[in-house]
Amino acid sequence: MKMNLSKELIRVRKFINYALAVSMMCPMSALAVESPESDQVFPILYESDTVAYATSDIEVTASRIKTPLPMASRIIGVLTQEQLGSLAVQSINDIVKFAVGVDVRQRGPMGAQTDIGVRGGNFEQVAILLDGINICDPQTGHNSFDFPVDINDIDHIEVLEGPAGRAYGSSSLMGAINIVTRTAVRTGGQAHVEAGSWGYAAAGANVGAAAGGWNNLLSVNYGRSDGYSRSKSGHLNSDLQYKKMFYKGGYSDSDIRISWHAGASIKDWGSNTFYSSKFDEQFEHTLKTYTALQAENTIGRVHIHPSAWWNHNEDRFELIRGSETPVPFNYHRSDVAGVGFNSWFDWKLGRTALGAEIKNENLISGNLGEPLAEPKHIKGTDRDYTLGLNRTNISLILEHNINIRWFSLSAGVVGVRNSWNGMDMRFYPGVDMSVNLGERLKLFATYNTSLRLPSVTELYYSVGGYKADKHLRPEELRAVDLGLRYTDLRGIQASASVYYNRCSDMIDWIMDLTEAQDQRHWESVNFTQVNSWGAELNAAFSLETLLPGQSLFKSVNLSYNYISQEKVDVPNIQSRSTLEYLKHKAVAGVNINLPLSMELGLTYRYQDRAGSFTDTNGKVCDYEPYGVADARLKYNGGRYNVWIEANNLTGKSYYDYGCVPQPGFWAIAGFSVTLF
Repeated sequence: MKMNLSKELIRVRKFINYALAVSMMCPMSALAVESPESDQVFPILYESDTVAYATSDIEVTASRIKTPLPMASRIIGVLTQEQLGSLAVQSINDIVKFAVGVDVRQRGPMGAQTDIGVRGGNFEQVAILLDGINICDPQTGHNSFDFPVDINDIDHIEVLEGPAGRAYGSSSLMGAINIVTRTAVRTGGQAHVEAGSWGYAAAGANVGAAAGGWNNLLSVNYGRSDGYSRSKSGHLNSDLQYKKMFYKGGYSDSDIRISWHAGASIKDWGSNTFYSSKFDEQFEHTLKTYTALQAENTIGRVHIHPSAWWNHNEDRFELIRGSETPVPFNYHRSDVAGVGFNSWFDWKLGRTALGAEIKNENLISGNLGEPLAEPKHIKGTDRDYTLGLNRTNISLILEHNINIRWFSLSAGVVGVRNSWNGMDMRFYPGVDMSVNLGERLKLFATYNTSLRLPSVTELYYSVGGYKADKHLRPEELRAVDLGLRYTDLRGIQASASVYYNRCSDMIDWIMDLTEAQDQRHWESVNFTQVNSWGAELNAAFSLETLLPGQSLFKSVNLSYNYISQEKVDVPNIQSRSTLEYLKHKAVAGVNINLPLSMELGLTYRYQDRAGSFTDTNGKVCDYEPYGVADARLKYNGGRYNVWIEANNLTGKSYYDYGCVPQPGFWAIAGFSVTLF
């Protein structure tokens, strides 16, 4: 889909005169608005491009222009650190499953490995960001959620549903998830420990220092588990061990704001039957490091925001754990470096933003890519990297915003060129608008387009029952959103939206079931054109506000998402992702205040997935719908906090991905203390 710049329309965001504060537990879009008429905080559901909490100076953005709270013409859910105290979660991966528009397909507990999709898309089609810096792995999206940060390091999480090319580039075909970490505002520290079922144990600590405009925050975390399943031979095959370290620093004064971060994540996990149902003792090791530097001026007519980053990834996959007979280990190493420039300025016709980004992806491997001119040694082995791929991506962004009281219109365009396969510059426009239908009701509509380049695995992985196509075309998407949002500061917030996605050249791994079982293989293809439409409903109620005569029930959240996909009917074809999506997803939660400074959070998720998988016996099985209930009881003691949480209270047996069973009942107890 090639667009001329002359056809581009213009985009808008303006400040709104009240701020948000958090008090709800789920879903992602549950926030809190402080009424300008009183000091009471009213929990509501809110979804917008940019949300600022005046009480804590939090600002999040899903466009090239930051504003505290624009007219909400895009859907983005926000979950803050304060809300996590009500959720029974052990990893960032667990948190986003409470966003009703997000498909979280876990292959193991505590973030061992998780595939994240948005609105029926797959894990390769979502941009993953850390403090606004893209950390997607060009090798595969399977490992994009290897974060160097712990839950306690998070300030808030943004989930943008729908194409986000204007904000986050070519990897955000279906949406984007941005993990925003905390900034030290004072000198202090915190430590925590947890232990629970299946040999689970975790511990971590962080220390921060802030003085004279400077801030520094350092955290270290460790966790492990024996896992909840064993292979047919009786060996552990879902165990996990991780180590994380993260440092964030910054400086700010009246003229400038600078921030930087550096982090590392080391993980080892039993991969069960993650990649093949024929082998149940797979194993994987990853090492990831992240560095970034960002700056922006805080005064002046022209706002400038440059950034630079470098992400390093190493991966070792063992089809048969601990043995290279008969299949050698797969080794991969990638380096992603980039620089970006974003700026905006005000003039008579509104606010205009200009942006550019250059990113280089360099991967070397034992089995992915083209032959290297000179092999490179694999550290710790007697082998060499003999294959690789280097590609450079250039993005140019133009966006303009205007605002006329009750109506706003905005539009922009991103131009993308990639050195891979000699791809020419392509342009992808987007238009957003919103209309205030009174003080409490708002109508919004969007049209956005985007693309996604194939991962190196999709292009070159032709090992062990897989056959890749290095001539795959990029995926392209056109999406339309239409919805209403109701905001009542007395304690009710609701929204309803419908959306339509038209995706062409969808990339997928498919298997021809007409072939003999011993001849079947997975093949990467531009499978088909996929059209999907969906509807999403959200509602949140502050029971403390609506029912002031009681103090037991604090809040209730309800949300539901429905998706229907239409595609060319291809009989006897099994898909790894395109034909598998959450047809129905519902999320409900309630927060209850208890005596003795205790709080109980209860959540329930129902999921009904379309598609099928092949089990370890070669039988094709349909996914069964399931419901899972979680609970967390927490004592808030100020400096000391104690909690007990349980996942899957009823011990439900279910599958999120392929033939990998999910854990049954899981109990955890934890303790944290503020050190100083």
